[in-house]
Amino acid sequence: MKKTIWKLSLFGNLLVVLIGAALFFGDALYKLNYAVYDYDMKQSMSHAPHEDIIVIDIDQESLDLIGTFPWSRDTYIPLLEAVSEAKVVGFDITFNTKSEDPSIDEAFAAELAMHDNVIIPSIVELESFFRTETTVIKGQLIKGQSLIKSIPEIASAAKTAHINAALDEDGVIRRTWLMLDTPEGKIPSLAYRIAEMYGADVKHYLTDHPQAELPIKYDGTTKDFMNIPFYQVLNGEVPPETFKGRIVLIGMAAAGSDAQPTPIDNHMYLVYAHANIVNQLLHDEKITMVDDLLVLTLMLVVFLFTIWFTWRLKPLYSIGLVIVVSLILLYGQWLFFDKKLIYLSVVLPFVTLFSTFFVNIAAKTYIETRQKQFITRQFGRYISPELVRQIAKGEVELQLGGVNKELSILFLDIRGFTPLSEKLRPEEIVDFLNMMFDMITTQVLKNHGTIDKFIGDAAMVLFNAPLDVPHHEYYAVKTAYDIQLGMEQVRKEIWEKHQVEVSIGIGINTGEVVVGNIGSYLRVDYTAIGDHVNTAARIESNATANQTLVSEATYERTRDYFAYQYIGEKWMKGKATGVKLYEMTEFVKSPDK
Repeated sequence: MKKTIWKLSLFGNLLVVLIGAALFFGDALYKLNYAVYDYDMKQSMSHAPHEDIIVIDIDQESLDLIGTFPWSRDTYIPLLEAVSEAKVVGFDITFNTKSEDPSIDEAFAAELAMHDNVIIPSIVELESFFRTETTVIKGQLIKGQSLIKSIPEIASAAKTAHINAALDEDGVIRRTWLMLDTPEGKIPSLAYRIAEMYGADVKHYLTDHPQAELPIKYDGTTKDFMNIPFYQVLNGEVPPETFKGRIVLIGMAAAGSDAQPTPIDNHMYLVYAHANIVNQLLHDEKITMVDDLLVLTLMLVVFLFTIWFTWRLKPLYSIGLVIVVSLILLYGQWLFFDKKLIYLSVVLPFVTLFSTFFVNIAAKTYIETRQKQFITRQFGRYISPELVRQIAKGEVELQLGGVNKELSILFLDIRGFTPLSEKLRPEEIVDFLNMMFDMITTQVLKNHGTIDKFIGDAAMVLFNAPLDVPHHEYYAVKTAYDIQLGMEQVRKEIWEKHQVEVSIGIGINTGEVVVGNIGSYLRVDYTAIGDHVNTAARIESNATANQTLVSEATYERTRDYFAYQYIGEKWMKGKATGVKLYEMTEFVKSPDK
């Protein structure tokens, strides 16, 4: 059995290891990982971004008042005048096509040249029609194939930065590149350049990751940032001092335009994604992703710990511990993120926990079921079903070897079997014995007895073994009473068929004996031995047809439950003194339980 347990456990856990390795290296559960990451992001938001960040929205109301986008570039001239006292002005709008009237572009460029705080974005072309992949070289910035700038007169009049969005597999923006490389040289992101121009120390961010990649710490939704409709600024409704010394971002915020899903919003206008990155840089925040090696180590710890407690604890306790470990993993990683901005991916350790528990609890259940079936097969024919269930449930433990224990021992013998066997064919004799022993077994099991053995036409029955049976003396005598009642119908049938009188003589004694698995290495028998066993056998030999005799010890404990007649003191082989015998004549009552 132990060999089977080891094989099942080894095979199941090897399967868990292989599945875990496949998931770890295949990254098949990235959606679940992203779901946990996004939840952490939402729950950790302060909803109080930097007060110096202002977003000027090109919203639907501005479009309705000013006209269809794109607007004429001279529209932005009064805007630049209105925000001239800002520390930094960043456009999230590109100007890479010429106007129909060149003078308009020249006027806009001239206005830009008057301000040294304006950023007009460019786009780094990472893919093209001929080349759809992006090359990433270890230790180097990501390099684009070309740089798409605004038209020359506008580009030369302002600073520039890239506005490339880094999308994950599910199309969500969770990270950004603070710096990209192009054939024309390195170009920072819009947020990086804004923070740098504002005066924040951001250079260390470029050395934190080989590709200057930054996980974005979203801290505010669209409603959390100070935002002003474009048309209000254009109409002079906003005092110029509102923008003094502050950061101004200008971008689309109308339905159906320039929006992507983010961890905190399924439809976030990208100007607010830039605003969140700027806010992160100003607060000098960085999300640290726990190394894959540490995740793998955690998976191993969870794997070994789950195996240990699944086999050592009861299933109910194991389930409780699985729940506790799950909560520790989930809440622990959330605390790491919320307090330290450290993201520990617990999806794979979580899967490891449940898969390991499932495999091992299944193996354990299978083994326990096999053990219960084995116990039921071995003991189901000898002891009552109730006792079998208790043993199978593990509520009791059968000790190996012999132990001293007080039992009530019942011996019975079928009288009249010899003359009957002379009239029957061999197969009829077997049928008769089977019928007799079936009746006897039914009564024994009903009264919590254990059939020790059948010996020809006799039987030995134990009470209070292998399990404790309260009032075992009562159940021994009650069994005898029920068997004698059952013999009335048997005697009648045998007499009618064969004209032979058949009866049973029963002897019962109570006392301390040695009981347990007794025998040799090759042959073991569960039985009882000792002087009180021999006495019970001697009492049975003194019983006449249809008579049940008990010893004085049994009589003293059961005289309130049965009517007895004193037979006298009998001398028995191997006994130095006589044994007082009592005949059970009638059932009186059951003991109070």
